[in-house]
Amino acid sequence: MTTPQVMRIMALSINTAARAGSIIREVMQRGNLGIVEKEGKDDLQTEADRSAQQCIIASLSRKFPNVKIIGEEGDSNLDVKDEWLISEENEEFLTHKCPEDLREVKEEDFVVWVDPLDGTSEYTQGLLEHVTVLIGVAIKDRAVGGVIYQPYYKQTNGSIGRTIWGLKGLGTGGIEPKTAPKGQMIITTTRSHLTPLVQQALDALSPTEVIKVGGAGFKVLQLLEGKAHAYVFASPGCKRWDTCAPEAVLEAWGGTLTDLAGIHYSYAANVEFKNRMGVLATIPEISHSDIAGKVPKEVLEALRS
Repeated sequence: MTTPQVMRIMALSINTAARAGSIIREVMQRGNLGIVEKEGKDDLQTEADRSAQQCIIASLSRKFPNVKIIGEEGDSNLDVKDEWLISEENEEFLTHKCPEDLREVKEEDFVVWVDPLDGTSEYTQGLLEHVTVLIGVAIKDRAVGGVIYQPYYKQTNGSIGRTIWGLKGLGTGGIEPKTAPKGQMIITTTRSHLTPLVQQALDALSPTEVIKVGGAGFKVLQLLEGKAHAYVFASPGCKRWDTCAPEAVLEAWGGTLTDLAGIHYSYAANVEFKNRMGVLATIPEISHSDIAGKVPKEVLEALRS
């Protein structure tokens, strides 16, 4: 019996994300980050971003040549070192049963969104626990699977790095999701892009606490780890590669990730990259539509304009 494509793409993404994470650690150890500014000082790219993306895209495109892969760092040179090429699929993941509705999906219906190093500014500032590698798997226009790898997560046994995955209809792996404290409203939001509009949206939700961290992947992990109830970002600063994997992982657990109006983003191959309407993510225990309904109309209008 042939293994469904979605399972194979996920299984290779799990192993590839971990290899990309080890490249990120190697660049940091060498000490020369090779920083360049993409669109100003708040949008940086390092040697680690470039190398991790080459590793991911070269590995996936060799195995799945008909899958559309979109990476944050643009077109990559796929002529990479042999030690960056991952061809082994994750055996443990392949022991799971594929959800029925995903069994027959053809290779050309997949779009993979890659953020090789989410939290680059935190990486350059030494806030390494905020850094994640994100590989999001969409079918046509909807996010269905995701891998979030944390290169600097310290395991209790002393090893470093952890892989968290989610596939809709199957659930999550690599983490035991916890629920945030009842009777509170803890919101996670941006650490470095706090604008008056972002603040206005936060104030409207009357949070009992606000946690400011870097990276979309790390923010969604705050929800999975039971540290926050919602992730709110009233800004067009995020892109599809920031949210595809986190959305899939969160929704595989039962949470929700949409724009601030409560509408899911499309992850089709031809969409614009910017998440113009911001990000709203919630844990399963709270009503996503209730939270979306509290976002002030003038905030939504400002994002639309």
